[in-house]
Amino acid sequence: MSNLKDREAAFESKFAHDSEMQFRAEARCNRALGHWAAGLLGLEGEAAEAYAVSLVKADLAEPGHEDVISKLVADLQGHADEATIRARHAQTLTEAKAALAEA
Repeated sequence: MSNLKDREAAFESKFAHDSEMQFRAEARCNRALGHWAAGLLGLEGEAAEAYAVSLVKADLAEPGHEDVISKLVADLQGHADEATIRARHAQTLTEAKAALAEA
């Protein structure tokens, strides 16, 4: 019986760890996307950082990343199309996960 409880605790611990790592990767991804978008919008310094933070906060509105994509599509009209934004998001998320795995 103890062995079963140990396995259950291990699975719960792994799930919690994986969830935390996914949250961190998404936050890192959104911040990087925010800096990328800020550059397209011509923002620099504190304004670019504020935009990046606003994108991280926008991700908390709904589950998933569609809220971030929607914000970027609206904000980047004339600078980047939705396909470019989605491709950049996928690339940035992959890079964020790899950076966290190395840390």
